[in-house]
Amino acid sequence: MVGDDWHDWHDLLCPYKGFEEKVDSQEWLSHWAKDRRTMKLVSVNAGQPREVSWHGRIVTTGIFKEPVGGRVALRKLNLGGDRQADLTVHGGEHKAVYCYSLAHYDFWKKELPGRELSMGMFGENFTIDDGGQGLPEESVHLGDRFSVGTAEVVVTQPRLPCYKLGVRFGSDDMVKRFLASGRTGFYVAVVREGEVGAGDEMKVIAREANAVGVSEITHLYVAKRYGEAEIHVVRRALRVPELPESWKEYFRERIRQAGDRS
Repeated sequence: MVGDDWHDWHDLLCPYKGFEEKVDSQEWLSHWAKDRRTMKLVSVNAGQPREVSWHGRIVTTGIFKEPVGGRVALRKLNLGGDRQADLTVHGGEHKAVYCYSLAHYDFWKKELPGRELSMGMFGENFTIDDGGQGLPEESVHLGDRFSVGTAEVVVTQPRLPCYKLGVRFGSDDMVKRFLASGRTGFYVAVVREGEVGAGDEMKVIAREANAVGVSEITHLYVAKRYGEAEIHVVRRALRVPELPESWKEYFRERIRQAGDRS
């Protein structure tokens, strides 16, 4: 399964931008220069699995994260002091660290008036300040590499939330609202282990040439039908080494289905 858990994503389709074809080298260089931003770690968050009551049953979840002070070890599988509950769908090399934008908190404060939103509320390990210039999901691409602290990480996939996000917020509709917002955040794998801490800069050190944005991948996953534009972007995504094989298998099947309907 590609996502954290299976939901009927096709009913959650929402508009995305960014399907410009980046085949011209000058255009791609311009795109690279525009998006070469430096982000900052506002908070590093970790937590251990805990049991909570949800709809009359006990659920074990690792979504409850809290800020961690000082320097924290960043290893291949996770952040020091952080654990996941269900390792069949959470964690692992391709989901070692989950990143979420500080700017998204402002959006959710308006959407959820009166709700206290502490750092790590969305289950993220890195709360990042990206400067607030548009959604980072639109400017961060699969395969992009960042240096952070003494470590290096690479973007692998967007987050597709499971029902435990609803558990965290005490609301069954939070999963649908989260995905529809386009503010999914993204996962990174650890290329070089090291130490990280709040205040560290997260600098782009390499861009993936195929330049498939995190938001584009989310759109492709939930899209009901594929046209030529979607198929073209999917083929670019399939050339990104960091995209997990489970995602590639899903997209290959979608391309096959699109061919059968044509």
